[in-house]
Amino acid sequence: MTSARVAGAPPPARGGHLPRLRPFRSWTLRSRVVLVVVAMLAVLGAVIGTVSVFALQSYLMQRLDAQLTSALVRGQHAADRINAGGPTVPQATEVVQTPGQPTGTLGAVRSSEGGLLFPPVILADRPSTATNQPLAPKAVTINGLALLSVPADETPRTVDLGEALGSYRVAAAQLSNGDSVIIGLPLSDVNATVARLTVVIVLVTLAGLVFAFLLASVVVRLAMRPLERVAGTAEQVSKLPLDHGDVALSVRVPEEDTDEHTEVGKVGSALNRMLGHVASALTARQASEQKVRRFVADASHELRTPLASIRGYAELTRRAPHELPPDVTRSLGRIESEATRMTSLVEDLLLLARLDEGRELDRDPVDLTLLLVDALSDAHAAGPDHEWVLDLPEEPVEVPGDAPRLHQVLMNLLANARVHTPEGTKVTAALRADADAGRAVITIADDGPGIPEDLQATLFERFARGDSSRNRATGSTGLGLAIVQAVVQAHGGEVTVRSIPGDTVFTVTLPLEATGSDPAAPSDADESVAPPTVSRPE
Repeated sequence: MTSARVAGAPPPARGGHLPRLRPFRSWTLRSRVVLVVVAMLAVLGAVIGTVSVFALQSYLMQRLDAQLTSALVRGQHAADRINAGGPTVPQATEVVQTPGQPTGTLGAVRSSEGGLLFPPVILADRPSTATNQPLAPKAVTINGLALLSVPADETPRTVDLGEALGSYRVAAAQLSNGDSVIIGLPLSDVNATVARLTVVIVLVTLAGLVFAFLLASVVVRLAMRPLERVAGTAEQVSKLPLDHGDVALSVRVPEEDTDEHTEVGKVGSALNRMLGHVASALTARQASEQKVRRFVADASHELRTPLASIRGYAELTRRAPHELPPDVTRSLGRIESEATRMTSLVEDLLLLARLDEGRELDRDPVDLTLLLVDALSDAHAAGPDHEWVLDLPEEPVEVPGDAPRLHQVLMNLLANARVHTPEGTKVTAALRADADAGRAVITIADDGPGIPEDLQATLFERFARGDSSRNRATGSTGLGLAIVQAVVQAHGGEVTVRSIPGDTVFTVTLPLEATGSDPAAPSDADESVAPPTVSRPE
């Protein structure tokens, strides 16, 4: 069994995962522009920051290597002097204490056989209380293998001396006696400087991205306002009832948003031209519809008199004192019944034409309870083979309206349920008042075969008829439900249908309070015309 999902709702999460985000193409233009700008600035900031960090690191390394080369030359000269003075072997302490060696210099002497002659030492900083004392070397314990592997080619290399000392730039030089002197300078200052620069760049980039996001949001919002005004105009036009009635399409894009030198101005100008063409087409359509309505109204009005004459003469001839042949009597009866049917059709057309012209109906208090009782009684008399059920509230429900027209609505709906369903069908007429919504709700439900789904969309159109699944024993003009919709809409209400096999429900909602417009006075041309009635509801 499947269940329908509300349109526009996010898909349910599967397996406990969060629902997927909307794709980028479904974002608003404002969001996409801001995101692209911020993303470009982020990439640019990352590139600039990376290049800056590597450039600074390269510069500091080159400077440190230059210092290391100078320190190595001083240590090599000091060791060679000691070797030249006698059999004494230069110690690491003497190498690092050579004048000019920077603080933190690492020194060691490696024998020609490959081992360290003395433990490595580091030139420590002088005590703060004895500024005039020379720098004192300090022996350190490190992994000697790291120093033994450094070739004596005077090329600086980075060596990791363990957790205590960290990384050093180390270089080794050959002495005159075949031994090697090893000098190293710490990388801690270089690494600290690079790390500080990295943190500064990251913080400045983040702050710049936040500022760029806020600034881009404001700028894009201001830039998008003309487009929003154009979209607002289009949305306002989309809400106008352009499918019927006299439409005054006066909505246009503001003049300041129609400058064709800009992209938005081109869209606004094109939209205004399109609205002008649509307005012309609607005016032509309205003029054509007015001609058709006037023709239908005039033709219906003119046909009432000859139809009444036909009915009268047929009835007069049928009731003549002399006896008529049976075939003549049958023919006169058919003429009279068809004239009656034509009169009903003419009255329906005349009523629809008047409603199309916007003629106001009466706005007198109408008791829907009594109206529904009378209508159901008439329907029961016309269809005793159906089961009729009446569901009324305890209190009367009154609405402002035209009682004859509302009675016609109920009769048409009940007749529709009667003639389109088989014998024994249960038809329920219910009435309730929805005080919260300010509406009276009338429902006509039956448990008949239902209305085909493809017919429901055109059910209230004029001359729309059901197919064989709604078996009809008598002829139909197809105007009954069209009259229902026209009358209900003229009262400010709405009529809907919901149908599946075994459950068909027509729902009519009417406002409990008057809409505030007074009934229009009839024109001189209509003063002599009696209010139209429908003798046989459809």
